[in-house]
Formats: sequence, structure tokens, C-alpha cells
Amino acid sequence: MPHSLKYDVLIIGAGAAGLSLALQLPPHLRVALLSKADVNQGSTYWAQGGMAAVLDTKDSVDSHVEDTLAAGAGLCQREAVEFTVSNSRSCVEWLVAQGVDFDLRPDHADEFHLTMEGGHSHRRIIHAADRTGRAISEVLTEKAQAADNIDILTHRVAVDLVVQDGRCQGAYILNRKSDHVELFLASAVVLGTGGASKAYLYTSNPDGASGDGIAMAWRAGCRVANLEFNQFHPTCLYHPKAKSFLVTEAIRGEGGRLLLPDGKPFMQRFDKRAELAPRDIVARAIDHEMKRLGVDCVFLDISHKSADFLHEHFPTVTQRCAELGIDITREPIPVVPAAHYTCGGIVVDTRGRTDLAGLYAVGEASCTGLHGANRMASNSLLECIVYARSAAGHIAATIDAAPAPRPVPAWDESQVTDSDEDVVISHNWDELRRFMWDYVGIVRTNKRLQRAEHRIELLQKEIAEYYSNYKVSNDLLELRNLAMVAQLMIRCALARKESRGLHYTLDYPEPLADARDTILVPPNAALQN
Repeated sequence: MPHSLKYDVLIIGAGAAGLSLALQLPPHLRVALLSKADVNQGSTYWAQGGMAAVLDTKDSVDSHVEDTLAAGAGLCQREAVEFTVSNSRSCVEWLVAQGVDFDLRPDHADEFHLTMEGGHSHRRIIHAADRTGRAISEVLTEKAQAADNIDILTHRVAVDLVVQDGRCQGAYILNRKSDHVELFLASAVVLGTGGASKAYLYTSNPDGASGDGIAMAWRAGCRVANLEFNQFHPTCLYHPKAKSFLVTEAIRGEGGRLLLPDGKPFMQRFDKRAELAPRDIVARAIDHEMKRLGVDCVFLDISHKSADFLHEHFPTVTQRCAELGIDITREPIPVVPAAHYTCGGIVVDTRGRTDLAGLYAVGEASCTGLHGANRMASNSLLECIVYARSAAGHIAATIDAAPAPRPVPAWDESQVTDSDEDVVISHNWDELRRFMWDYVGIVRTNKRLQRAEHRIELLQKEIAEYYSNYKVSNDLLELRNLAMVAQLMIRCALARKESRGLHYTLDYPEPLADARDTILVPPNAALQN
């Protein structure tokens, strides 16, 4: 095994953020793009709804900005919102130039077909049927695979960042194929590792959403912010064989109605926008009705639309439901809320820079200030592309002046043994996800959060002992990171003495007059500039 693998830029995570950043770096830079599993396995691939962008002549940047600020419940940073939205059209043009085939209007083939989603005041969701993430992921992956300067390395799981002289200079990476830890050195390191929704028992996310980048950045000295704001998607398919299948919000945008088991609609009792209210309101309403009635799910009905319309606009949902014996052209879809998006994360600026020199974060792992207390639908893919391009530009402009990485010791596993107690990992993983769901879920109380804090402290001690004695594995690394991020989520939630956006607590049901970010500073804080 080589002592180290050297690149100009190391990108951890091969979703929309990591892929688009890699493709927008100068071709003379050598880039390592690491994927935890096979390519096209992350959250981007499964994103159904689309990407928000100002493309209609009746729409405007100001309108998109104001909608985002309203959804963010007073906590968005206006600079970040304006920066993101003003770059939306050019990012769509870049994606089209790469070959992404967005849907066009059947009556105007020279115009994009735009859909409506909750919180938006205009049709501005550009999409590729109901598999937009897949379309973007496949095109960008193909482009990256064809690029001479990009090495896509699969089945690599990051262990920790390498920090030398106050600068990030690489990372230790577990190669799941060889079962050895490799050392990657680079002048710039990018975290595009996604969110941490796997901290919850029910989630729409794929298995890899374990908060790896957030945990590694915290351990390396970077601030994190607003991790109490976990978005629960209101409509995930409720079926024992469905696991984590998301039913796109665009169904509600096209007239889908949420119904109780007796067939009665209920959203109008919670918000005048009914099904088109922001996700936090819809998720809380569903949670309230499920608990009030003691039912396992509610129902989403789009059967009043024609079969041709549903097959054309929602082929993925139609097919998956049909596989499970649900005909959405004739009957409603059983749905429940599930953890979907991590609105907080690693604190970054508009160039994706973290507190640690040489380290960038893009996509769901970051906290840009765009989402505030509640992410508006389809702003996340936009954020990925905008901030990836901005970070790529900053890396290209500064990397020549960056100091070359110094020699670093190889990973030492001479003092650890192979585990014969993997049941500890699976037990702790299950316990973590269950108490996070019960105590740090859609509706919170001080007592629930304090119980969660007590449980996570005990869990952290067990994990630390296990980590120090046994060889690292994918499951152990994910558990370690998820427990770290869960603890940060709990700390953020306890610090917020109000209800705002996605953070709703029965002890403080009203928002405070002054909206402030919840920022946590690690003991080894590494503030650059």
C-alpha cells in the first residue's frame, strides 16, 4: 500500500455538489472524487421534485428571494439568498450545456415545463419528470468519468481530516474493498458528504446520509450552525416494503389532497394554503392528526388526474406504488412524514470556505444561510450547483499559492484488533435512531431533549471505547459520525428557547422577536481570516 495518494483537490462525496465542483475546476488540476458506495447512490440520485430557478418571464429574482426568506422563518441570510437565486438561471444553463434533459412544455417546446411546490408563489421548479436528481447525477457522473483530470474512486469512506499547521491538507480514507485506511494529501479538500437524516428512525434518505462531513469538520475545529432544523418531508410512502421511498412534493403542487383515513381533507384547518403550505407546517399537521387519531398514516390522493397525466409527470411514483399494489390513478397513497433534509451544517461563506484554511463544504453538509429555519422546496439542488461553482472558482484562483502538503504519518492500526462484537454497533445504531425519533422529532419538549442528551452522552462513551480498540469499519465510522452530529443537533435544539420553522417545542410555542442563528464553536476552533 502506498504511503500516500497526492492530488491537487480532494472531493469527498460524489453527489450534485461534488460532481459539479469537480467539473468546474481547471483541467490541469488533478482531482480525486470519492464516493462512499458506487456512483449514483447518494441523495442527489433520488431527488424527485426538481430545482428551483427564476426562468419564467412572469417570475423574478426578488419574488424567489422573498419566498425563500418567508419559508426560512426570519433566519435566512439575505446575502446568501440573493447570491443563490441570482445565479439560478446561469446554473440551469450550465446543466443544460452538460446535457441534462429537462422537461419542456408540450405546447411550447422552446420553454421549460415548470411546476409549483409548497412555499413558492410562482411555477419555478425545473425538472426531468419526477427523477430530476437522477437525470443530473447520471449526466454529471458520465462527464466526470470522461474527464482526464478526475479520478472517481468508489467504496471510500472518510475517517478524519488531516490538519497540519492550521490548514486542512488531506484525509484518512477507508478503502472498503481492501479494508485498509489510505492517506490522501491535497492542497484543497472539499466536503460534499450530504446531511445526517439517517439519525432518525424514519427517513427518505439513502443509507449513506450519516453526517460524515459535519462530524469530521467539527472534530477538525470548524463551527456548525442551526442543526436543530431537521426537515421532515411530509409524504414518504408508508408500506413495509417501501423502506425510504419519497413521494414527491410536486404531486401536491399538481393538486394532490391530503386525506384522513375516512377520506376527509384536513390541511385547510392548519393553513390557508392547505397542501401548498411549507413543509414544516404540512409535516406537523400530519403528525398531529396521526397522534390525535392513533393512526399509522394519512393518505395523499391525486386520482382525480388522468392516468396519462400521472404516468407522464410521475412515472417513478406511479411505478413504485404499482409494484407494491397501489394504483395511484384509482386510490390514494398511504404516507407518513420522515426525516428528509439537514438545514444546518458546517458554517461557510459564499465561496464555500469553512473556518479551516484549505477546507470547503458544499451542499447539504454546509450551512450557507440560504435555508434559515426551514428549507423551501427544491432550493437544495440549486444551492449545490451555485456553491460548487463558487467554491471551484475560489480554489482555482488560490490553489497555486497554497502550501504543498507536508509528509504525514500513515494510518496506524497496530494497536487495534478485529472486532468480534459487531452486535454493539447495530444495537447502538438502533438505539440512537429510535431515541432521536422519539425525543428530537417533529414536536419537541425540554424533557424529551434532556432525555436525548443523557442517552447520547452514554452512547458516545461506548462508541469512543469501541473505536479505540477495534479496526475501523464502514458501520463503525457511520455510527461514530452520526452520534457526533446527533449530539450537536440536541445541543442546538436545547439552546433554542422558542419555536421557529422546523424547530417546534411545546415549552416555547411562540417565536422570539429577535431571530438568531444557533452557532456551536468546537473546543479546538480553527477560525481563519
